Amino acid sequence: MVDAAEFVASAVLIGTGATVVMDIWGMVRKRLLGVPSLDYALVGRWLGHLASGRLRHDRITASPQVAGERVIGWAAHYLIGIGFAGVLLVMFGLDWARQPTMAPALTVGIGSIAAPFLVMQLAMGAGIAASRTPHPWAARLQGLVTHTVFGGGLYVAGWLAHLLLNP
Repeated sequence: MVDAAEFVASAVLIGTGATVVMDIWGMVRKRLLGVPSLDYALVGRWLGHLASGRLRHDRITASPQVAGERVIGWAAHYLIGIGFAGVLLVMFGLDWARQPTMAPALTVGIGSIAAPFLVMQLAMGAGIAASRTPHPWAARLQGLVTHTVFGGGLYVAGWLAHLLLNP
């Protein structure tokens, strides 16, 4: 039987931690490589329009702004990270959270690239897997690296959550 409180606490801690690792990677990438981070306000804009029934945009940057889009986007970013941590725990069980290993974390982290490639980029006007961007293969590689870092973050955050929840 699954301990619901342990599941939720683990998912929140692991997902938040992994998302922080991904965000730190974004800052490092920007500083070292000059690659700008994703503007999460655009995610908030997409979600704001989604709430009013509009799923797809030709270019999300050309769509009207939505009140609070930056806050909505950042909140969604962290909630999605928590959601993928929940997926990790559903797939591999709470035993994984009690003794984290790298392979399941990387499986979920790298697998999470499907969300932006197949849903968000398409809906925001960038095409499937960034096919409508100026440099699709560069965008794909950056996405793959970022989601691999997220997977590593799931592993590290798994251990930190384990230490916090099992002193």
